[in-house]
Amino acid sequence: MTLERLSSGGSMRVGREPVVRAGLKLLDQAGLEGLTLRAIAAELGVRAPTLYWRFRDKQDLVDEMASQVLADYAVDLLAAEPQPATWPAWTKRSALRFRAELLRYRDGARMVSGTYLTDTRVYAVMEAALRVFAAAKISPDDAVVCLKTVHDYVIGFTIEQQAVISRAGERDPRYTLEAREARMDPARYPLARSIGATLFTDYDAAFARGLDIIIAGFAAGLPRSGKAWRDFRRSLPAA
Repeated sequence: MTLERLSSGGSMRVGREPVVRAGLKLLDQAGLEGLTLRAIAAELGVRAPTLYWRFRDKQDLVDEMASQVLADYAVDLLAAEPQPATWPAWTKRSALRFRAELLRYRDGARMVSGTYLTDTRVYAVMEAALRVFAAAKISPDDAVVCLKTVHDYVIGFTIEQQAVISRAGERDPRYTLEAREARMDPARYPLARSIGATLFTDYDAAFARGLDIIIAGFAAGLPRSGKAWRDFRRSLPAA
């Protein structure tokens, strides 16, 4: 931990990363709403005003925490070997690893959603992804449509999942299938009532299926004579 004592007044100056890591630790205990700079200061053994010279407010800290999560994801993704050689393989691996990183933290997806990126290491993932797409003759402008759609899907799907299932694997009792079915009149809503298990169980399978649909939707607009389409066709499971 980087704690620096200033010579004037004897106060403590705390480095960015220890504060961010402490915030991520406390996030699992208190959730996004319950996270405070005061609690983080107590975790670090310093006074709350010590943190205000570095972070203007809670949102400033949350931006840093989200950026750290994204940077950790980027480092992990780029270190994995072998690297995916085709755009469908890259898209799938990056989405799965991004979701896994968000699920490491309570309210992880909500924290990352809409925050301001402060760590430029994340751009390395963007650059690597665009190069994979470019190798298939997909322009950066077209590639980013696919990549952003997948990025937003990961965040939205994971927000919904974390609202139902805690990091410990416990289901919010409001979202049990029995509670859902009890609220729905089977005579009026027979079809809507029948899909509860699809909506609220086996999130991994549901996520993978949705991801496949996005990739297939993007592929539908590709020229049939090009490498990008051939890469997509090769990515499909054997009939």
